Amino acid sequence: MKKLEQLYEGKAKKVFQTDDPACLIVEYKDDATAFNGQKKGTILGKGAINNRMTNLLMQMLEHRGVPTHFVQELNERETVVKKVTIVPLEVIVRNISAGHFAQNYGVEEGIVFEEPTIEFSYKNDDLGDPLINSYHAKALKLATQAEIDTIVRLAFQINEALKEFFLAVGITLVDFKLEFGRLEDGTIVLADEISPDTCRLWDKETGEKLDKDRFRRDLGNVEGAYQEVMKRLTGSQP
Repeated sequence: MKKLEQLYEGKAKKVFQTDDPACLIVEYKDDATAFNGQKKGTILGKGAINNRMTNLLMQMLEHRGVPTHFVQELNERETVVKKVTIVPLEVIVRNISAGHFAQNYGVEEGIVFEEPTIEFSYKNDDLGDPLINSYHAKALKLATQAEIDTIVRLAFQINEALKEFFLAVGITLVDFKLEFGRLEDGTIVLADEISPDTCRLWDKETGEKLDKDRFRRDLGNVEGAYQEVMKRLTGSQP
């Protein structure tokens, strides 16, 4: 597949056109941002880890009946994906209180919920990705009720699969962000990435943070945490 012109560059990835109109190439970067782009830095090797981890997890989810945009991994930083129109909703699934949930509602981190929660943010950097509900999403014509129902169903299905997968290697899935896209025929599929950039991952025994919170909170050893997750999932260094 031939890589053509760059279509887009975001905080963590570049997207390129290909000679197949139904496919794009995504290239993962080492750039890191937090707090809606206010904090910027670099996490060495992050791009390669997030690319490979995302592809590993998306293939696992495909086997469990979750449709994704994954097509083929080209190299350590580049992957072919199906061309989608991103639904401008960030979908956050939470199993344990942390991050914005703890801050917004005045509770401590680490409270295990009786059942997972789900919330939507309007994917709009200029507005600071505000929290919205499904009625807002429909009013803004971001998604139809049928699409929202599909996204919620898939998000909880993904949560169960990821919780089990991470727990098997001694990692607790605290919460995570998903993005979905529409194929040309309107089918909703999982898009974007699943990585320590988009998931809160804590060591099951020690509670040590193994995700982007190490960068957000200046906890140090950010690269080591990403490498540790990858090592546990694959049994080898990235």
